[in-house]
Amino acid sequence: MSVARGARRPDFFIVGAPKSGTTAMYAYLRSHPGLFLPERKELRYFGADLDIRNRVALTEDEYLAHFRDAPVEALVGTGYVWYLYSRTAAREIHDFNPNARIIVMLRDPVSMLHALHSEHLSNGNEDIEDFELALAAELDRRAGRRIPRQAHLPQGLLYSEVPRYAEQLERYFDAFGREQVHVILFDDFVAAVEEAYRGTLRFLGVPDGHRPASFEVVNPNRKIRSQRLRAVLSQPPELPRRVIRRLVPARLRRAAFARVKELNVQVAPRPPLDPDVARRLQEAFADEVVRLERLLGRDLSVWKQPVASAGVDGTLA
Repeated sequence: MSVARGARRPDFFIVGAPKSGTTAMYAYLRSHPGLFLPERKELRYFGADLDIRNRVALTEDEYLAHFRDAPVEALVGTGYVWYLYSRTAAREIHDFNPNARIIVMLRDPVSMLHALHSEHLSNGNEDIEDFELALAAELDRRAGRRIPRQAHLPQGLLYSEVPRYAEQLERYFDAFGREQVHVILFDDFVAAVEEAYRGTLRFLGVPDGHRPASFEVVNPNRKIRSQRLRAVLSQPPELPRRVIRRLVPARLRRAAFARVKELNVQVAPRPPLDPDVARRLQEAFADEVVRLERLLGRDLSVWKQPVASAGVDGTLA
């Protein structure tokens, strides 16, 4: 993977996990005068093994163009939450910049998956509204069945694979060494946001005296108002699409499309998490949590306690 001569490239990457506070951390870091992060967070360039559909991959020049306005003295950062899941991204990022610093944010598997299912519904990657039924569909989806037509990341529907944190972290530890990887637990982030933010600044080696205007909620849970409209927006009928493309300038099309998508989404609590489903998930990931405890040298007993059934948990994620 070549890099354009003289181009700025990221010095650090927020690589995941999904629904674990990465959007909030990205926003807070973006406010720091010594850091430069593009307005667009989810810039995917690495992760050759990720099956991204209905979206055109960035070329190298397009990717690097997002960092060309970075001040010379600023550290450059970017993020994509599925780099942690990817089996190839760690090595690809290392080949791109072996000195890069990696930020990983992890959330207990049960509440993360509950939140991820809700996000998949809101962005069109999922069409099974019942969380338990979506989990049960994994065997079919592994065989390529019951994948929503508008799905942009079918791998994200293999819910049992997403929170395999230990093996995912090991790939980054192996590639970069532990000293270049900073792990933040969602529990710590929510309990002491400013402390987690300042700890990240220290990891990046920039002054930690700056404070964002506020540590506000950045990415609350969202719900689609109309799944039918969402499907039409994802794959518009051919004839109307051709007519609109011919009559409406591209800039106006993009603005109108974005506005309709925005109006079709509302902030709303997730449906309560069924305690029986939560218990079964905890049992399924018990060994994984133990493996992560050993890897981090951290007690994760809080992840083994009964999960609250509240709907808007993870509003920072």
